[in-house]
Amino acid sequence: MRIQLKIEGGLAYFPGLSKPITIDGNALPPQEADKLKQLLDAAHFFDLPPVLNAPAPGAADYYRYTITIDDDSKHHTVQMTDPIGEPNLQALLTYLKTRR
Repeated sequence: MRIQLKIEGGLAYFPGLSKPITIDGNALPPQEADKLKQLLDAAHFFDLPPVLNAPAPGAADYYRYTITIDDDSKHHTVQMTDPIGEPNLQALLTYLKTRR
């Protein structure tokens, strides 16, 4: 499984300086891989629509997150904007952000 988290926006966002976070799930220790799988399952990631909670028109300084997961025959990308209202999805996002 390959996971990529791309973070854009915010008050001091400079395009080109922000690097995506990439995780090779197959290289994780078994305990970490299990935790990641639990977070993905709890968030129902592969059932989510491609775009969640788009900001209101004219809204500024929001963070935009794009999570892409390639897992064998599954490929899914979800884009969301702060605030993330779903606790399980927020837990997944927090976990991925700590992998910098």
